[in-house]
Amino acid sequence: MKKFVDLNLRLPIAKHEVRRAEELIKRSAELGYSSIGVPITTEADQSEIQDLERICNENKLDLIKRGDLKPKNVRDLLSSLRSLRRKREVIAVYCNSKSIARQAARDHRVDLISFSSADPRRRFFDSAEAELASKTSSALEIDMAPLIMLDGFPRARLISRIRREVTIAKKLNVPIVMSSGTADKYLLRKPQDYVALAYLFDLDHQTALKALSEAPLKIVERNREKLSPNYVAPGVYIVRRGRDCHGV
Repeated sequence: MKKFVDLNLRLPIAKHEVRRAEELIKRSAELGYSSIGVPITTEADQSEIQDLERICNENKLDLIKRGDLKPKNVRDLLSSLRSLRRKREVIAVYCNSKSIARQAARDHRVDLISFSSADPRRRFFDSAEAELASKTSSALEIDMAPLIMLDGFPRARLISRIRREVTIAKKLNVPIVMSSGTADKYLLRKPQDYVALAYLFDLDHQTALKALSEAPLKIVERNREKLSPNYVAPGVYIVRRGRDCHGV
């Protein structure tokens, strides 16, 4: 049985909004997700994060701590990556310029290349970004909420643009991740519903399923290994700690 992941559930984490967060978490569990990725700012209080973890545990959901970066320029991006990479299990960069998109695609510390705008002119994923991302294992993230919220020409224009991005990503073997991208429980859908919607931008059934399960899970597992205190380098782990083994 596949484990489905919503890697971008935009939960409110402030104390006074815990009831609303609980509703979203329960709804995600009811819809069939096993894990949720939640953007957590650097200002978040540890007790607020613990509340989220408790509610997720009660609903048998794995909480994935996500860091969202919206840099003003490349220098800002590099600075944010240095400070946040070791503190979050998934790092997403929202690219509002081509230079930021290029840097995000070539940086091994970036997990998700994302675009918050529905305007095709503000989405900068092309063959150059895809070629760079294919070498760093960065994934293209597609938020599904705008496709549900928009209608008419804006929706058609967004679908056309995402179709182009998906074609490029598949051609250059860039992983694709589909996420809800919403803080509204009425915009949440079952994984199977998102898979059906993916036909709109030419994502076949198996690839769409993978975008909601294997692709995000691979990112999380890889990063959790790296964040482990026993991680030294790729393929190198501490298996036992103890006294100096000289002379043994």
